[in-house]
Amino acid sequence: MSESRKLSVAVVGATGAVGQEMLRVLSQRDFPVGEIRLLASKRSVGKTLQFRGKEEPVHLLEESSFEGIQIALFSAGGSISKKFVPAAVKAGAIAVDNTSAFRMEPEIPLVVPEVNPDAIRDQKGIISNPNCSTIQMVVALKPLHDRARIRRIVVSTYQATSGAGQKAMDELFAQTRDLISLKELADPEAFQHRIAFNCIPHIDVFLDNGYTKEEMKMVEETRKIFGDDSIAVTATAVRVPVFYGHAEAVTIETEEKITPEEAREILGKAPGIRVVDDPASNTYPMQIDAAGQDETLVGRIREDISHPKGLCLWVVADNIRKGAATNAVQIAEHLVRENIC
Repeated sequence: MSESRKLSVAVVGATGAVGQEMLRVLSQRDFPVGEIRLLASKRSVGKTLQFRGKEEPVHLLEESSFEGIQIALFSAGGSISKKFVPAAVKAGAIAVDNTSAFRMEPEIPLVVPEVNPDAIRDQKGIISNPNCSTIQMVVALKPLHDRARIRRIVVSTYQATSGAGQKAMDELFAQTRDLISLKELADPEAFQHRIAFNCIPHIDVFLDNGYTKEEMKMVEETRKIFGDDSIAVTATAVRVPVFYGHAEAVTIETEEKITPEEAREILGKAPGIRVVDDPASNTYPMQIDAAGQDETLVGRIREDISHPKGLCLWVVADNIRKGAATNAVQIAEHLVRENIC
């Protein structure tokens, strides 16, 4: 993206995995950055991060940090966003928040640019980035929803350890190394159980209804993004021993039947999607294919043999890029294109 006017951009949580990916995506997509302001906690002050070939200093995040900033990208945790997003807005910036702090606030748009870009117009200084697992699912399902209206979604996720942060990835690495070396494992810290060579059907805290908070995010966020509370959604979220990339097995029930052939044609023309679907040659999306990519990969498209209007899909995306950093930067690009900032 290349624009003649340059913008002042702040990245909050710049030293974290998503914050650093935001810097890479801003550079790779040629976002019109005039000034980049890297903000983080006290322990990161004094560090530098590279942006477009220059070493940029990390500054202490304070309420006064946003003077002169036009777009503030937040990815430093919900409590930080609740405290500092209002300060950014008060200073005149538009905040794109990657945490769950504001997602379900009725007046704050929850945006995936390929799905509901018009919602950006309703912003009053804050735009929320959805949960990573929600983002890739709605990118894949929106074209099908437009064609035949989805009535029900059943999804099981297979989520990478990077979704739980750097310590979680370090734990997967250390446990894998120690198991292979026949060493005794330390007690898990990032997860409830050992993650190496294991799958854990538990992401975030359990709620009274037996679902986890992660699972209910997918239910509530999908309805908000699609603007349809009547869609029935049920989710099971599983952490798997993968570093990058979330995968999802999705089954939908639509008002009108969509054949697999039609679904492939529709999805093949949709923005942000790459169809990878040739089982005869063992071709289907995998997390190793999605890592480092911005597209949402869709394959294993087939009829649901248990329902006359059902369709099954396998959806994979890089949770740090499209599931977080890239989606936030795409929102910022839309703000520039529409002359909103």
